[in-house]
Parts: sequence; structure tokens; C-alpha cells
Amino acid sequence: MRKRLLSTMAAVTLTGLAMTGLTGTASAAEPIKIGAIISATGPASFLGDPEKKVLELYADRINKAGGVDGRPVQLTVYDDGGAADKAASFTKRLIESDKVDVIVGGTTTAATMAAVPLVERAEVPFISLAGAVVIVEPVKKWVFKTPHTDRMAAEKVMEDMKKRGLTKLALISEDSGFGKSGREQTLAVAKERGVELVADETYGAKDTDVTAQLTKVKNNAAAQAVLVFGLGQGPAVVTKNYRQLGISLPLYQSHGVASKEYIRLAGGAAEGVRLPAAGLVVAAQLPESDPQKTVVTDFTKTYEQAFTSEVSTFAGHAYDGLMIALDAVKRAGGTDKAKLRDAIEQTKGYVGTGGTVTMSPKDHMGLTLDAFHMVEVKQGDWALVK
Repeated sequence: MRKRLLSTMAAVTLTGLAMTGLTGTASAAEPIKIGAIISATGPASFLGDPEKKVLELYADRINKAGGVDGRPVQLTVYDDGGAADKAASFTKRLIESDKVDVIVGGTTTAATMAAVPLVERAEVPFISLAGAVVIVEPVKKWVFKTPHTDRMAAEKVMEDMKKRGLTKLALISEDSGFGKSGREQTLAVAKERGVELVADETYGAKDTDVTAQLTKVKNNAAAQAVLVFGLGQGPAVVTKNYRQLGISLPLYQSHGVASKEYIRLAGGAAEGVRLPAAGLVVAAQLPESDPQKTVVTDFTKTYEQAFTSEVSTFAGHAYDGLMIALDAVKRAGGTDKAKLRDAIEQTKGYVGTGGTVTMSPKDHMGLTLDAFHMVEVKQGDWALVK
């Protein structure tokens, strides 16, 4: 049985690192160069800020434990502020100037897709932290991702709708990379699942009021439920306007808001909202038999102790990206980029914060639909829908 970077790659502790052949001479060895492009500031900061914190936290903890096979992790992080052009510029810098071995990041779909042609051309392994299915479908040789896709989110929402006897959906999506892809996937999944799309509205990422679009939804007598696809503050604005208009239909969001920050921004208006999310946001509510239970419980404890704030799904995406990359370094026997790429693609049975990951040449994400949990906002917190 292959050794893993962490003990069984399931516990978010550093005890396992000491058991995987570390020499304790990390400071003298050639570093493993990890680059990251993160939206730590700007409209996607509630995703990117926890990602940045986690990458820095675990790089430091791993180095203090002796590194990976005696090699220290050298982390270089650039903040793109949510701008795709900056993401492209920083990706180029990571490749050409910093000469990184692997890149973890791309907080948003737009930032990720700006980086994709650069990493593909330079043949540098890239593990994205963004949600759109377009990142890995069709498969791109050097590109991988850790979060569940927008297609999976649409599937999970419609699965829940069917359980509630709902078959007519109104969609409101953000006019952005993630929102646009989410809209496309929702349209496709609806056809496959026998759900009728009775409204199709969009809003801008910086819009502070979407009552005009929501009024159309309210006046649509056929609608039985509403799905919002977006990131950042926009979905919270939609949620507030939704309640202000007195719309009583079930409201769904995508996994793009699976963070306590969404609940804070939306306030009481978020009560009753459902969305698909990783087990991380309901760690304490998972059954003991769930293989993620130990992973997400330990990660939550580590994160909240380090930053005195609630754990974030997006922090988990960064953790998984870093661990998958470093585990691949071990299995590849070094940082030769071609061997490292192959090792990432051969990741099997990695139990992370997002689910159990098994990649292949045809699947550069490695998660199945059961990695998603349907959650609901109850009394200002996430509750597992059973």
C-alpha cells in the first residue's frame, strides 16, 4: 500500500508527515516550489482570503515538521484581486520568473481560465480552486481542480427538487465566468432531469439591486422554485431582494456561497435557503461512518484555532489542492513536471475536505455526486438536509 503525505491522507495533522520518510533537513535541501494565484482581495475575497491563509498555514506547518522527503515547501502567492488579466500576468511570472514546480489556485473561474493556456503551453501542473466544469471538461493535460463542478451543483439541486415534488425552475445567474457556466450547465441538466426552466434572468456581479429581475420571477405563475448561480456578494443581494419582495418559493443557491460569509451578508433573509456543499460545512453533523468525518473535523479545529473564525469550504479547496500536489511530489519521487503531472492524474482514494478523490486520464477532478451534501440555513447556521 502506498504511503500518503499525511497518515492515510485523511487526517489534517502533521503527525503523518513524520512517518513518511522525512529527514528533518528541509532547510538544506532544494525546495518544492509551489505557486499560487489567489483572489485574496476584491469581490471574491471571501473565497480567496481563506484559501491564502490555508496555503500559508500548511506550508509553514509542513516545513516545521521537516518538509516533504526533507525538502521544504517554498510558497509564492500572488493576489489577483479577482481580475482575470492580473491572474494571467501573475501566472506568467510564476512560470518564467519564480520557476515554480506546480501552481495551486485560480480562486475564480475567470482567473483560472486566464491561466489555463499559459500553464498548458509551459507544461506546468495546475490545480484550480474554482468551480466551473469548463476547467476540466474537456480534459486539459496539465489542468486539474479540487471543487465540485457547477454541473454537479445543478444535478444536486434538481435531485432535491424532485424529492420535494418540484419540476418547474426559475434561474437567476451572475453574468460572470462561474455564473455563465452555471447557467449553461443548469440548462443542460434540466433537460436531462425533466425539469422545466420557466424563467432565465441574469444580474451583474456589482449590482446592488436585482428586484427588477426578481419581480419577473415573482410574476411567473409557473415557477415552483428558484436557483441562483453566482459568487461573492451578488447572491446575498439576490437573497435579500427575494425576501423583500415576499417571494415564498423555495430558494436554492449554488456551492459558490458555501460559506458563513454568505449567511452574514444575507442576514435573516438566508433562512431556509438550500444549497449543495462539501461535508466540511456540516462536519459535526456527519455520521461517524462517513470517511470524511475525521478529515473535516480535524481541519475545522485546526482552521478555527489558527484564525479564530469559522471554517470555509473554500479554505478546504486550497488544503486539498496543496495536499494532492505534495502527495504527487512524493509519489513522483521529485518535481520533474511531467512525472508530477502524471502522479496528480493517478491520485486515488484521497479523502479530503471536498470528498474522496480518484482521478484518471478522463477525470481531472475525481469527485462523484455523493461528495455533495444538501444543506439548509437554519437559525443562522448550516443544517444537513436528511
